[in-house]
Amino acid sequence: MVTFIRTQYNRSKKLIGMTGTLVGGFRAAQKVGAFGGQASREKLSPYVQEFCRRMAGSFGVNVVQVEPVPQTHGLWVSNHVSWLDIPVVGSVAPVFFLSKAEIGEWPIFGKLAKAGGTLFIKRGSGDTGSVSDQITSFLQGGSSVVFFPEATTTDGKQIKKIYGKLLKSAIDTGLPICPLVIAYVDKDGKLSDDAAYYGERSMADSLKKVADSKGITAHVLPLAPIYPENKDQRTLTEELQSAMEAGLAELHRRVLTA
Repeated sequence: MVTFIRTQYNRSKKLIGMTGTLVGGFRAAQKVGAFGGQASREKLSPYVQEFCRRMAGSFGVNVVQVEPVPQTHGLWVSNHVSWLDIPVVGSVAPVFFLSKAEIGEWPIFGKLAKAGGTLFIKRGSGDTGSVSDQITSFLQGGSSVVFFPEATTTDGKQIKKIYGKLLKSAIDTGLPICPLVIAYVDKDGKLSDDAAYYGERSMADSLKKVADSKGITAHVLPLAPIYPENKDQRTLTEELQSAMEAGLAELHRRVLTA
């Protein structure tokens, strides 16, 4: 009974924290005129980072930069472990996110995502090529974008096969690819399985695991930028695959103690 009460209390506390963060996000967006389209993405960027920091904190996740994350304009990529990756990456890097166009129509999160400068991808003919062109246009407008090239979540232990078709936007703009890797670590110094969202887990199950967990730390390690000059898409994909595999192994070596 005591355990049940404690569990419900912890869940309620995190739900209240998340709600407070969403309310704060709406207030900040109104303050800078984001809902009216009056705020530039350059002006929005620090607000997005602060919102993401608060959102990660509301779930009890402490974000640690193993090395300072450079605030570079470019095409950012990250390994993909959880839905938590979005607030974690957004809290440390000057990036805007990609989202399916229909999410922009959601009543709460959609409105806030629009205010936060999210790039809503319109699927259609050509699909990947069309998305790449949209990202290119976004980058040329001065805004950095992040995507997850594994195209699916993992248990956080390894880097899956990287799909490099969207790296074409780096070639088209000449901007660097800025990789980073994330490791979620529990209070015992092991990779946190509670933070990972993979396999047969539903979103509801994942939310409960995160809400019930204690002491999750998201360690973020930025890797050396990859420059696209005189490289084709295949070469960039192979280089990124190697860099992220080596980077994740190095991150685990530095932050895991058990």
